[in-house]
Amino acid sequence: MSDAHVLAIDQGTTNTKALLVDRQGRIVASASRALSIRYPQPAWVEQDARDLWTSVREAVDACLEKAGDPPVAAIGISNQRESVVVWDRRTGEPAGPCVVWQCRRTAPFCAELRRRGVEALLRERTGLAIDPLFSASKARWLLEHIPEGEKRAANGELCIGTVDSWVLWNLSGGLVHACDLTNASRTQLLDLRSLQWDPALLSLFSIPVAALPAVKPSSHIFGESAGAPSGPGRLAKGIPIGSLVGDSHAALFGHAIFDPGAVKATYGTGSSLMTVTADPVRSAGGLSTTIAWSRAHQTRYALEGNISVTGGAVEWLGEFLGLPHPAEDAARLAASAPDSDGVYLVPAFVGLGAPHWNDAARGLIAGLTHGTRAPQVARATIESIAYQVRDVFEAMERDLSRSLPALLADGGASQNDLLMQFQADILGRSVVRSASADVSAMGAAWLAGLAAGVWSSLEELAALPRPVERFEPRMNDAERARLYSGWLDAVSRAVKG
Repeated sequence: MSDAHVLAIDQGTTNTKALLVDRQGRIVASASRALSIRYPQPAWVEQDARDLWTSVREAVDACLEKAGDPPVAAIGISNQRESVVVWDRRTGEPAGPCVVWQCRRTAPFCAELRRRGVEALLRERTGLAIDPLFSASKARWLLEHIPEGEKRAANGELCIGTVDSWVLWNLSGGLVHACDLTNASRTQLLDLRSLQWDPALLSLFSIPVAALPAVKPSSHIFGESAGAPSGPGRLAKGIPIGSLVGDSHAALFGHAIFDPGAVKATYGTGSSLMTVTADPVRSAGGLSTTIAWSRAHQTRYALEGNISVTGGAVEWLGEFLGLPHPAEDAARLAASAPDSDGVYLVPAFVGLGAPHWNDAARGLIAGLTHGTRAPQVARATIESIAYQVRDVFEAMERDLSRSLPALLADGGASQNDLLMQFQADILGRSVVRSASADVSAMGAAWLAGLAAGVWSSLEELAALPRPVERFEPRMNDAERARLYSGWLDAVSRAVKG
């Protein structure tokens, strides 16, 4: 398979990317399509599932056209996690919006679950806290707002799935309804020990098992591409679909973190820190226990901390300031300030995720003076990403009872040198940034290639080139402690409201 190519589809919150990867791990061609997001009510976040699939089709077609339509040996899919779609099994039409992972519309139901005292059960079986982030409460909300939704789901008329399932369904022409263990582990419906849908949890959330996808390993032949007209026009029929994997898990795999000992952070709209563990580790510090990735006869676990808003805060600030290119211009504005001059921004726009898990927290800006100008606020926004990552990093060290020597970084926001240097400074650790902006897509490609025989082993993947850049801490301990103390004070105000 010396001339084999793997097509990776990376379906994210703000865009869909398609990459063609050769056997040497090189990206031959790529394309992307932007996605719009709707905010119908405060803290509600949704997308049009049809638009999501259209973005996949267009990105794949554009990528294959750029590459000259070479033969494709396998397809891998990484996806935005926890977002939920419900669709009609017969027609394939969505029965409601795609409720996005950031959405907090199910906060009242989650509060009810806490009052009912079921959090210990959920943590024990799923490794997850009660929070609107996770998929089950979103699926329940959708069924409640579809006429006879639960009845139709129980009769098998509706399909419920995370985004990997939705893309797979369409890519296979409606023949396969499945998901992988990483996405299933984020639903609050999967038992981490049995690796099956849990009847007690299905009952708790009123989710009929008949509507749920079959659960498979991340690296697995799920089915084949349907070809046109169901799928992208340039994609041939019969190509093995060899991986489904949540984007953060895909990035972990793309860093070649196959065994315990390293931690990575993916910097996107939100951020995820994840480290592999040999067995499920129950967190005492607000982190999640989850599936890292899986192959036949091999399942790796992980500790993870999910931060709701990181890069999204930079986009928000640029829009708030009316900048023509919100994220890019806000980042440039931040670079024009030598420091934040005592200003802190806590981007709790949808509450706070790990390690705080506080739905009621709201965003704030602290430390303003007459001298504060837009560059200082922009700088504080960039720094808020690094502070939140430190919150999770330290919680992870406490749960593991050991020091973590460095942080591996990837994702769009990691390309900001100012952020990476401040991250190293405020952590007091080396930050090792992948030179590729597509680590999640690469991880999906590797998992698909393993399933299809493009690569034969983890050792072969680990030997592929992975260029990196290092950022070393330059801040002294006293300054680090002073700045972080100010951050913790700002967070306490955001939590108090």
